[in-house]
Order: sequence, then structure tokens, then C-alpha cells
Amino acid sequence: MLAEALQLTLALTPNSEGQKTAQREIATALETAFDARRQRIIISQSHVNLVKWLCLFMQAAAALFAIAMIHCDNRIAAAITVGLFATGVAASVLLIAAHDRPFTGEISVGPGPLLQVMPDDSR
Repeated sequence: MLAEALQLTLALTPNSEGQKTAQREIATALETAFDARRQRIIISQSHVNLVKWLCLFMQAAAALFAIAMIHCDNRIAAAITVGLFATGVAASVLLIAAHDRPFTGEISVGPGPLLQVMPDDSR
């Protein structure tokens, strides 16, 4: 659809300077839409690989172990700090999982908002 609109825009022969300017602006806007579409496709295909997940969990385990070792003389303080840090790690994992594959999976963005702004004749 965008390609057809760009071809149609470039096929027109402008007669005045205003029409030439309008043609350039339309072509620029369509190229911007193409770029935005390419970026959405790239984002939809990106994901967090296993090495990054393993590094995150290894770093979290090391930090939890260090916190436990520092507070080993006071079990209540150790439990509180380890619990707080584990909560932060869980929030980080959830955030990464939510942005891992934004258009598929349990936590995803559906086509609903895009369908709401599309013209009725294209449905």
C-alpha cells in the first residue's frame, strides 16, 4: 500500500512550484512511514538471547550471595536485604521478558490500536 502510494506520487507531473513542493513532502512522509515500518519489523524480530539471560541470573545469584555473606551475623537483616534484592531481580526479569518479543507471547502488543486508526475501506 505504501509502495503504491509512493509510485503514484512520483508518477505525477507537477505543474507549479507548489505542486512540486507538495510532491516532495508527500514522498518524504511516505519514506518516513517506510522507515517506521522497517523499524517495527526489526523490533518484532529481536529477542534477548540465552547468554544475556544466563548473565543476568549469574549476576543476581552472586549479588544475593554477597548480601547474605555481609549480613550473616544478623539473620533478620540478611532475610530483608536478600528479599528486597530478589524482588528487584524479579521485576527486572519481568521487564526484560515483557520487551523480549513485543508482538508475540503472553505479554504482547496486539494489532487493536492500529486497526482502530485504519480507514474503514481497508478492513
